[in-house]
Amino acid sequence: MSTVAVILAAGLGTRMKSRLPKVLHPILGDPSLLWVLRALPPGLEAAVVVVHHGKAEVLAALEAWQAQGLVPCPVTAVDQGEPLGTGHALQVCIPELDRLAATRVAILCGDVPLTTPATVARLCASEALLLAMDLDEPGSYGRVLQHADGRLAGLVEAKDANAEQRAVRRVNGGAYALPWGPLRRALQGLTNDNAQKEFYLTDAVAAVARELAVAVQVCDPEELAGMNSRMDQSALQSAAQRRINAAWMAEGVTFLQVDSTLVGPRVALGRDVILEPSVRLEGDVVIGEGGRVGQGSVILDSRIEVGVQIRPYCVVEQAVVGAGSKVGPFSRLREGTDLGPEVHVGNFVETKKARLQRGAKANHLAYLGDTEIGEGTNIGAGVITCNYDGVNKHRTLIGRNVFVGSDTQLVAPLAIGDGALIGAGSTITKDVPADALALSRVPQTSREGGASLVRARQKKATRLS
Repeated sequence: MSTVAVILAAGLGTRMKSRLPKVLHPILGDPSLLWVLRALPPGLEAAVVVVHHGKAEVLAALEAWQAQGLVPCPVTAVDQGEPLGTGHALQVCIPELDRLAATRVAILCGDVPLTTPATVARLCASEALLLAMDLDEPGSYGRVLQHADGRLAGLVEAKDANAEQRAVRRVNGGAYALPWGPLRRALQGLTNDNAQKEFYLTDAVAAVARELAVAVQVCDPEELAGMNSRMDQSALQSAAQRRINAAWMAEGVTFLQVDSTLVGPRVALGRDVILEPSVRLEGDVVIGEGGRVGQGSVILDSRIEVGVQIRPYCVVEQAVVGAGSKVGPFSRLREGTDLGPEVHVGNFVETKKARLQRGAKANHLAYLGDTEIGEGTNIGAGVITCNYDGVNKHRTLIGRNVFVGSDTQLVAPLAIGDGALIGAGSTITKDVPADALALSRVPQTSREGGASLVRARQKKATRLS
């Protein structure tokens, strides 16, 4: 049997009050639509995403996620055109579902991000199933009507419900698995004779239920909560935060202040990792066993090896930090940074496309861009690799066991040989051979008694003014 997922992602999201398509709004750094796609079971034949509002942005995101291997199956997109309801969204998918030779269709919403992979797997494996939830205050949710044996009897939108139906607490979660043949026939027979003058998918589901048995599975409301406003987005993020942090604590990770720590869904943490308050980890992040991330630090799409200390208030993005290294406080590791084992990068040091090999140190106030630094080399305070000439970027190559004195400017392109010593305050514009001493300073002059003369002139000028 060929199961194809259809994900509804064409909505405008008026209440979000945003130019960004609703399904691209993030939960812990990952867009809602990506959460839904990632929950699809491995081995699913295909997924079809229905798009319209923000189509170009959604398609670009889909392309990027597929290129990164974040989606478990092939994905195609269908433009709904003028949105005429959820039933219409499925109607426009008929040619694509026929092309994919679907025999069963699993329908999900792109703005419902927290349905667990286990629940989605059960949905995709079911012959005919609707996911529902029980709410104390059902509000505007469509009501689920059932036969005495629990089978689905019908669905009614809140605006079309009578008083008895509005009293029903079991509501539609908007996720279904249905055989394609009966669903296809039901979609072709839809009308828009309702309060909103739309083609309801729920009418098609109810029509299928009259033809065959459709089971109802009640889920935790958190799994089926939608994102229709900024308040919804905040509630979903809090729910995801609680779920993820609890799971990592069960695996041996320490959170010093769990409520302030944000860990994204693609983060992997080793045992005995310690996360201090207000840490944020997003994207594809790996932190090895025994690592510690200091208060207020942000790590994005980076790999942190075993036993690394990230001290407070660092920003690490698209970087690799080798085992046993120490970073910060107040360091910024930008894209392309690769720190080898036992490297020290200290306070107010910024790196970009910089490779520091084992044991290299840059402990204070430096900018290291487009550079490679050999083992055991020491970079003094205030050192700058001058890598940009206003048009092009240039590389600086520094060998092993080099000492670069404080307040030195290294004007790229430049190569410094192993064991060289660069005097403090130098501006180096030419290659330095191995084991050479390089200095570039204005000669110092000293005048005995000159300080008193200067002070006397200063006092005289003050009296005159």
